[in-house]
Amino acid sequence: MPHSSPQCRVIGIAGPSAGAKTTFAGLVQAALGSVASIHVCHDDYYRDLAHLPVQKRARQNFDHPDALETELLIRHIRLLRQGCSVEKPLYDFALHTRAAETETVAPAPVILVEGILVLAIPALREQFDLRVYVDTPPDICLARRIMRDVQARGRTAESVVRQYLSTVRPMQEEWVLPSRRHAEIVVQEGAIQQEARRVAELARA
Repeated sequence: MPHSSPQCRVIGIAGPSAGAKTTFAGLVQAALGSVASIHVCHDDYYRDLAHLPVQKRARQNFDHPDALETELLIRHIRLLRQGCSVEKPLYDFALHTRAAETETVAPAPVILVEGILVLAIPALREQFDLRVYVDTPPDICLARRIMRDVQARGRTAESVVRQYLSTVRPMQEEWVLPSRRHAEIVVQEGAIQQEARRVAELARA
């Protein structure tokens, strides 16, 4: 675990796909109140697939660590700790490509880093002062994933289920679920608001 600077606390939030990690991060930010925070998604660091035909892009395994440019995220976390702004990539989930523009992210006292694999990759896990796992039942995750991908990413329910069975579920069993053991706080379904307030209190400490 990195040295905990009084100027910056970095919190990793992991859990299964569509398991309410983003919701949890938002609740933590709300509970922090006047304490400034930023929310960084590991998903924004997916590798650009613009060099592949569109049909082939959709068949890639997006739930394996190799699908993400984690080394860039780690570099950005370290720069934010040092008080430097970073240019975070923006990812187009419909086309599986990175946008030409980036988003400027300024440092803040609390940095929330969220993604299914943030506790599964040792070099990334080591960047966190506090490690959280949002433990949501698989059936709820799948239902949420279908709704999200159909409504927000232009996919069909059939394609979402096919992807879930072919890569999402196997990768969750291999990478995501075992990473739960690295969490200092495990958030159970129904306790999300209470635990968000707890994490916010720890971030202020």
